[in-house]
Amino acid sequence: MTTERNVLGGELEPCGTDPLTGFYRDGCCSTGPEDVGRHTVCAVVSTEFLVQQQEAGNDLVTPRPEHGFAGLQPGDRWCVCADRWREAYEAGVAPPVLLAATHADTTEDVPLSALREHSVDVPADPSALI
Repeated sequence: MTTERNVLGGELEPCGTDPLTGFYRDGCCSTGPEDVGRHTVCAVVSTEFLVQQQEAGNDLVTPRPEHGFAGLQPGDRWCVCADRWREAYEAGVAPPVLLAATHADTTEDVPLSALREHSVDVPADPSALI
């Protein structure tokens, strides 16, 4: 098995476990052929991003218990679809990104320079993103 890489060239680090994220719900922004949405950007979601996504028809806030999804809140770490993150970037509401936990394949949809503009360490107090 090959180790998946992040956009910095290192081993892909975990994104988040509370809530449990990732296309495979393993806490990582891993991807594969069945991940047609390319859930590869490890984002720390902000209020502005969640509102923009909801307005674009991608409701990440409403709980969907039938899918084991409790809904996201500002400050949650989530593996976002690369093209959705790019749309938010173009709209001026891109959430912060954890580069070490963002899959290398992301750069097929989003320039590394854009990701770097929004890169952060995990905030000690994610409530600052509300």
